[in-house]
Amino acid sequence: MTAVYKRELRSYFNSMIGYIFTAAVMLIIGLYFTIYNLRSGYPYFATALAGTISIFAFTVPLLTMRSMSEERHSKTDQMLLTYPVSVAGVVFGKFLAMLTVFAVPMLFACLCPVVIHLGGNGSFLIDYSLILLFLFLGAMFIAIGMFISSLTESQVIAAVGSMIALLVLLLWDSIVGFIPTTLVAAIVGTLILFVLAALLIYRSAGSPIAGLTILGLGVIATVLLAFLASSAFTEGFTAFLKLFSIYGPLQNFANYYLFDVKGLLFYALFAALFLFLTIQSVQKRRYR
Repeated sequence: MTAVYKRELRSYFNSMIGYIFTAAVMLIIGLYFTIYNLRSGYPYFATALAGTISIFAFTVPLLTMRSMSEERHSKTDQMLLTYPVSVAGVVFGKFLAMLTVFAVPMLFACLCPVVIHLGGNGSFLIDYSLILLFLFLGAMFIAIGMFISSLTESQVIAAVGSMIALLVLLLWDSIVGFIPTTLVAAIVGTLILFVLAALLIYRSAGSPIAGLTILGLGVIATVLLAFLASSAFTEGFTAFLKLFSIYGPLQNFANYYLFDVKGLLFYALFAALFLFLTIQSVQKRRYR
């Protein structure tokens, strides 16, 4: 895994991708820091940093678009799979390399609370807690982009797909707000989720039987719950969708100044899920 990590990390800074990503993120963070903290005099860097979250929907795909798709396009993925390291080691090596690149502008962000503190205000605990949260959030975004990259040979498709997926996550609260709280909406929404889950399993593991099994069990469970406990099913569907809001932990850190351990675990588990799916996707090609 260490060899893969070093190889990938060098590749990001031997090309322009690592420098472009770092420069873009540092520029946006610097602008928000200047406007919120230096010019407006707001004492917490956490508020300025929270405002930059949308930029990662466009910059993180720069890192992830080539992570797996380039290997497939250049046919070097077969050589990579013959390395004396497990598929999980290859995936984690690439993931950690991208996370290291992501951490570079976060190191720059660590200087901003110091500048604020020199003026006599601010809170290191609040500001550095949010920087930690952003590292976890970046890990989740990178894992999602890496999984999408493992599904295609085209870097463009991987980049666009990752952007769409991350934008959906960023707009998730608004999307959920538009869904009507009716039984019909809950049934249709639940069936759509099971279809997506079945497709996800099929694409990552290459097993149509597993995908159809998940879909069949999902349809049966949806029908039973809709008729036996319609009210609880409708409320549970809305509550389930709200669980995937990424803004909850962010607001706890940035607005309410609470250290949300559950939020960090949510990001970490989400990242672990997509890393697992990426491993399954790569493993499927090895067997083929």
